[in-house]
Amino acid sequence: MTEQPATDATTQPNVARMYDYFLGGSHNFPADRAAADRVLEIFPETGSAAQTNRHFLRRAVRYAAEQGVRQFLDIGAGLPTQDAVHEVVRAVAPDARVVYVDYDEVAVAYSRQLLTGVPGTAVVQGDLRRPDELLAHPDVRATLDLDRPVAVLLLAVLHFVPDDDDPWAAIAKLRDATVPGSHLVLSHLTLDGIPPELAERGQAVYRNSSAPLVPRTHAEASRFFAGYDLVEPGLVATTRWRPDGEPEAVDSHGYAGVGVRR
Repeated sequence: MTEQPATDATTQPNVARMYDYFLGGSHNFPADRAAADRVLEIFPETGSAAQTNRHFLRRAVRYAAEQGVRQFLDIGAGLPTQDAVHEVVRAVAPDARVVYVDYDEVAVAYSRQLLTGVPGTAVVQGDLRRPDELLAHPDVRATLDLDRPVAVLLLAVLHFVPDDDDPWAAIAKLRDATVPGSHLVLSHLTLDGIPPELAERGQAVYRNSSAPLVPRTHAEASRFFAGYDLVEPGLVATTRWRPDGEPEAVDSHGYAGVGVRR
């Protein structure tokens, strides 16, 4: 990412750009890299864990496409530079349509540049915490037909939404806006089994970023699938969700699962 004049949007660490840095991308700023490096000092495996999460995204998106889903709503998409959803799904279904959503204005601006001229895609600035507004956005409506199955992708995003914002209610609204046969693809950070001192140090870094870090237990993450039938093997450690032989460097301290709307 070309360095830009310092603004509030670029001087505060942003979780989407930190994630891009963990993946080895270049769409990030000095503040993002500095914060990400502090996380890596605490959890050196974070970069490999981010790759593990992307591997899950590829497997889950391919699975949904193989089940006949042709529409994908990627919320908290960040920057679609590393195995972007439209690239993965169109290897299975060339006619698939994809909407990328993020609330960060810098991520949205760069995503629009990257996807200029790519048919069947749209980039929307929206907030998961306001699902009604997101679903009513004209670019969402123009790209997706909500009367047909949609795969809602929430990859490594819900752990940036505090309990006070009731993310479970937001997911329920997204579920109710889609038809039976729609999919929910979700991965979520957990600190189950992590020493409390390390967990606190990691969360402290994110308190100064664009969003706090809210890891959740297996039971708390399972609640997001209310109204969905979990696909085997259920909500499991990310590496255990339908592994396909792709090398996994490390587990991601997270859970992952796919549900089908009843």
